[in-house]
Amino acid sequence: MDKVRLDKWLWAARFFKTRALATEAIRGGKVKLDGHAPKPGRAVKVGDQLEITQAHRKVWVEVVALSDRRGPAEAAQQLYRLEKELLNQRAPDPALALAGFREKGRGRPTKRERRQIERWLGD
Repeated sequence: MDKVRLDKWLWAARFFKTRALATEAIRGGKVKLDGHAPKPGRAVKVGDQLEITQAHRKVWVEVVALSDRRGPAEAAQQLYRLEKELLNQRAPDPALALAGFREKGRGRPTKRERRQIERWLGD
């Protein structure tokens, strides 16, 4: 095996839980292959450089081996060499919480919360 689809490799290397999530990340520009934004079907070769941005971290890896099958985590770690990793564990700024900042996915404010925000803003 000398080439594997990028979405399959990311799934096999356990960067994403499903191939659909890997494909979505690639299409969303969260994965760069040798500095360029690839398509999910792009072939990955040994020696390629990947930059993968996830919600909790950003990693730079070099492809060391190819696989299109998902195995145990120990086997998945043999597929790449981690060059650099930045963890994103920052808490939101407390000042944003006072201004009505809501975490992503929390939904619209309730009627009570909306009234509290309006009272605080002075509207």
